[in-house]
Amino acid sequence: MTHAAPASPMHCASLAREPAARRFDVAIVGAGPVGTTLALMLAQRAPQLRVALVDGRGAQAGYDDPRTLALSHGSREILARAGAWPHSGSGLDSTPIQHIHVSQARRFGSTEIDYLDHGVPALGYVVRYGTLMRALDAAMSRVPARFEHAPTSLPSPASPTSPASHDAPGLHHFRPYRAIALRQDSQQVTITLGTSIDDQAHTLHATLAVNAEGGLFEGQTARPHVRDYGQTALVGFVTCERPRIGWAWERFTPDGPLALLPQENGYALVWCCSHAEAKRRREMDDASFLAELHVAFGDRMGQFTSIAGRAGFPLGLNALGHVVDGRVAAIGNAAQTLHPVAGQGLNLGLRDAFDLTDTLVRDARTSAVHHGVPGPAALTAFARRRRADRGLTIRITDLLPLVFGIDAAPVAVLRGMALAGLDLVPPVKTAFARQMMFGQRG
Repeated sequence: MTHAAPASPMHCASLAREPAARRFDVAIVGAGPVGTTLALMLAQRAPQLRVALVDGRGAQAGYDDPRTLALSHGSREILARAGAWPHSGSGLDSTPIQHIHVSQARRFGSTEIDYLDHGVPALGYVVRYGTLMRALDAAMSRVPARFEHAPTSLPSPASPTSPASHDAPGLHHFRPYRAIALRQDSQQVTITLGTSIDDQAHTLHATLAVNAEGGLFEGQTARPHVRDYGQTALVGFVTCERPRIGWAWERFTPDGPLALLPQENGYALVWCCSHAEAKRRREMDDASFLAELHVAFGDRMGQFTSIAGRAGFPLGLNALGHVVDGRVAAIGNAAQTLHPVAGQGLNLGLRDAFDLTDTLVRDARTSAVHHGVPGPAALTAFARRRRADRGLTIRITDLLPLVFGIDAAPVAVLRGMALAGLDLVPPVKTAFARQMMFGQRG
């Protein structure tokens, strides 16, 4: 059944029964921030391509997600190109990070990173997951797209969608469909979709496929590079007596990194510690928890006055050795899940999406053999382009919690000297800050 929305380029279709296989140039599995950003940029830069976006969740599930995200300035630029962060007006509802203070608890050595030193309006932004997904969906409504909904009940009589429209160029958003199988041969990738309502499988064929369905560390299959840190990220929202507008704090404690990110009228808390400590702290009453947080963080912002939304997520590194296998590429958490120190996970994934878009578009423009459709050579170029940024970011986020987790005095002294030394060697400090904001260009 097809519905035409008034005064909109978007078309909707309900595909309760569809035995015929569908054919696409690029199929993206996973419609979180990374997969949706990739789909939007492809729809804008290569409208001639047939792109399928397979979304395993309904829209409301994304909007209700309680997580808080830290986006770098570079990620804001990528989202702006995707149409999800308007340059005019106030843009996305977010809290800017203009200063970052890095220190180690009970030891000397600290450094500050200031946005004015880097010519950007902010080093980064704190935004709610649901807010970002609403902005991405709003951007989706501004590009030619077909929303192809999984059945929620028995299909109602309607005029059928024409086969020609099935294969039309543009973005086809399958929601909510789960990719239950994926296989490839020398000619194509075959993806089998299923739903929780309809017991009939649906088949997509694609020249190339992208896995952007990452999930959290605790639910992932082990990849070639895996490390269980034995820690939980304890998250929540706190308020304090003397908040400092625009300041983010990264404090390395013997338990693990403790981050406070400015958010609205308070701070998003990320407190990494052992599983046992995280469980104990989740079960504490508010007053005791806030007192313990004050001891760990210090008195820079006075007493902490409230805590809400405590939750925990196990932490680990889980990364592929190679992000491309034949006609299939992996991006975002499907390629690498990182420790949250320095907040690089989503930012690295968005850089994956940007570089993959660019290599696919370039290959489509120059490909005479594949008639304007990108082929496997584009994925090889993408993997080569991402190697430096991906490798360096993985090493940094893996090394920092390990090095700062050593409580021996000689190591702590060396760490303190390194932090203090950043202020004495501005080029090194600038290089580190720009890596966190923009990554390495391959």
